[in-house]
Amino acid sequence: MNNNIKMIKVDSSNVDEVGYDEAEQVLYVRFLTGALYIYKGVSVYEFEGLCSAPSVGSYLHRNIRNNYPYERIE
Repeated sequence: MNNNIKMIKVDSSNVDEVGYDEAEQVLYVRFLTGALYIYKGVSVYEFEGLCSAPSVGSYLHRNIRNNYPYERIE
């Protein structure tokens, strides 16, 4: 993980924190289980939508999970 990425705590029953690398368009998502995933090609608009969503988990599932390539890195 890029150590320059600021992770933001979110209020979610499934997601612990999220971060974003705007230069690389990479979204970082750490789940409450401790698993860390990256999602590639995510726009800043999509990241902002995730952060402001009433349900972070639902937004992630509906708008990001099946629309961007992802991999578990931790």
